[in-house]
Amino acid sequence: MDNEEILCVASQYEQKYYLNEMFNNIPQSVKDELKIMCVLFVEEVGGIIKLCFDEEDGTLYIKTDHDEGDFMYDDIGAALKVKKIQNEKQELFESLEMFYKVFSGKFEE
Repeated sequence: MDNEEILCVASQYEQKYYLNEMFNNIPQSVKDELKIMCVLFVEEVGGIIKLCFDEEDGTLYIKTDHDEGDFMYDDIGAALKVKKIQNEKQELFESLEMFYKVFSGKFEE
C-alpha cells in the first residue's frame, strides 16, 4: 500500500526493532507488547514484519517480507503466524486503530 504509516518494524536480517517516533506517546506497556510480538515473529519465522496504518481509513495491518535469497523463510508459516497474531491481538489492534484515528487528527467521527 502506498498510503501507509509505519507503526513498527522488526527485521531478522538486521536484528533490529524500530518504533516510529510519531507513536512515542503510546503507553509503555503497549510499546513493549508490540516489540515482543514483532521480535518473536522474526525469531520464529524470519524475514521482516511491519505493522502499518492505512492512512485513508486508519486500519492497522501486518505486512511481511523476506530477502529473495532467504530459503529458510516460510511463506505459509508466516501467513499462519500473522493470522494467529491478528486473532490473539485483535483487541490491541482495535485500540491502536482508535489511538491512531484520535491522535493523528486525520479522521473525524
